Amino acid sequence: MLAGKRILLIIGGGIAAYKVLELIRRLKERGATVRAVMTCAAKEFVTELSVGALTGEPVHTDLFDLTTEADIGHIRLSRDADLLVVAPATADLLAKMANGLCNDLATNCLLATDKPVLVAPAMNPRMWGHPATRRNAERLKTDGIRFVGPNAGAMAERGESGPGRLAEPMEILAAIEAFFAETAGPLAGKKALVTSGPTHEPIDPVRYIANRSSGKQGHAIAAALRRLGAEVTLVSGPVTIVDPAGVNVVKVESAREMLEASLACLPVDVAVMAAAVADWRVADAAGTKMKKDGSGKLPSLSLTENPDILATIGHHETLRPSLVIGFAAETGNVISYAKDKLGRKGADFICANDVSPESGVFGGDANTVHLVGKDAVEDWPTMTKDEVAARLASVIAARLDT
Repeated sequence: MLAGKRILLIIGGGIAAYKVLELIRRLKERGATVRAVMTCAAKEFVTELSVGALTGEPVHTDLFDLTTEADIGHIRLSRDADLLVVAPATADLLAKMANGLCNDLATNCLLATDKPVLVAPAMNPRMWGHPATRRNAERLKTDGIRFVGPNAGAMAERGESGPGRLAEPMEILAAIEAFFAETAGPLAGKKALVTSGPTHEPIDPVRYIANRSSGKQGHAIAAALRRLGAEVTLVSGPVTIVDPAGVNVVKVESAREMLEASLACLPVDVAVMAAAVADWRVADAAGTKMKKDGSGKLPSLSLTENPDILATIGHHETLRPSLVIGFAAETGNVISYAKDKLGRKGADFICANDVSPESGVFGGDANTVHLVGKDAVEDWPTMTKDEVAARLASVIAARLDT
């Protein structure tokens, strides 16, 4: 996918700059041409020699280089590329990009380019959370700049932790591949909605009803559809896994929030409802934490049904997607329950799987799926969830192409 693609990598000044050396290596492995621009601060963390040795190209650092600027080098650099990647994108670089400042070679390239830009932010958590940085990030997103990360975790500074870590090289690579898939993949121009993860239904402000879904399968499906070129919106319940690169993620808590967010995404070409939505919620959730009174008497919880998101989408009168796919997570009678669900929910396919505790599906990395359609059932072998997602994405691409 990256063979022959031209990447201009703009390296900002931060401790995370060392990770770009691995990113360069991975891009070159896949056949991409990588040219690098380093800020003055970047040279404090990685050397021009290291970057140049890996790219196999001269490293550019000086806006006033007499040789390159003889033919307006910063303009040529910024446009003789298919994609500009900024990694790490420091708070300073984001601020300059958002406000059109250009006092060095890197920012001149970014302001002069007519090509898409992907940024991978990296900074201290408080810097990332600062209102000014948040405003700058939102402005850049509005301007069409793509983001990957930042991730949350321990920082280089002792005792510091939170969102602000540079996305890992393979995550940035996935975001780059996702960009190029937009125009090359079989789902280019198609829109997809994917739901993923569990829902949390509050009992009181502290406790909730939930299930064991990790969101791994739904997130993998969103990533697989994105790799085939689809514009994907992922409506995710509470999960602890990383958002897939290049996907618009809407985070929700409850089933009602998930339904509202899903309906707001319509119209789409395909909807894959992979979330494990709680069937019931507490009818009247307590506004304060419920306390034991020492009597040994258990509180009574009155439950009511949650909205059926799959059925709502599958039977939508005006905005039903061309293809609707649901999931049936069962602990017995897997195929018969899925066939019944297919008709009732108005779906075109049901991905049925056994989620009994001994199966290890919930929270695990493998899945055994039966693709139940109106006319046939395909029994897929046990695969990783990424492999299941890739196979399902291929089925979707074939169906939408007919």
